[in-house]
Amino acid sequence: MKYIWILALSILPLVGCGSDVKKTEDGDVNENVIAKKYTRFGGNYNSTFNDMHELHIEAAAANGVGPLETRADTALYEDKLVRIPSELEIYKVDRLTHSMPFLVPKAATLLSDICLNFRDSLTRKKMAVYKPIITSITRTDDDVKGLSRRNRNASDNSAHRYGTTFDIAWTRFDKVDPTDPRTLDDGRLKAVLGQVLHDLRQRDRCYIKHERKQSCFHITVR
Repeated sequence: MKYIWILALSILPLVGCGSDVKKTEDGDVNENVIAKKYTRFGGNYNSTFNDMHELHIEAAAANGVGPLETRADTALYEDKLVRIPSELEIYKVDRLTHSMPFLVPKAATLLSDICLNFRDSLTRKKMAVYKPIITSITRTDDDVKGLSRRNRNASDNSAHRYGTTFDIAWTRFDKVDPTDPRTLDDGRLKAVLGQVLHDLRQRDRCYIKHERKQSCFHITVR
């Protein structure tokens, strides 16, 4: 099964809040259709990242595989899943206890875009560089059952079962250069990550739920 080493797409620019009109395929201005407005993240995580479970499931079913029942099922989708490396320059995968490091290519690309944008945002702001930590990726029915015994809030109908969904911690980040005297607390890093996620969500790239008990952003590709 092939590995992803870098899925580096061009970094999405931050689009202003203008109300430019859209153009038709012929280049003519359509004055009746207003271009989508893009905004900056306002800092309210719970209201901004509150996409309901049903939306995650709908997107997962449309873009993913399965749902996976057992870990052996990954062999059935060998040509549709890619293995996520445990660590790259742009992110680090936590020790996975109830999930596997596999995603469909579209979700793997989204993961790389999030982490590339996060790194570039820190660099542009002349801040110390940190990596996001991925805490959960793809689960099977068996994984969900095991998790349910430990976490009563775990859903049997989890979007993680389709290879489309992953969680990124917002209380822990991995510093790239430990010798860099500059430091950032988790709150500031969470704010930078929040802006990155807000940008991609506005562009209809994903659904996001701010999980407070699990201290993570729950993200499903669209």
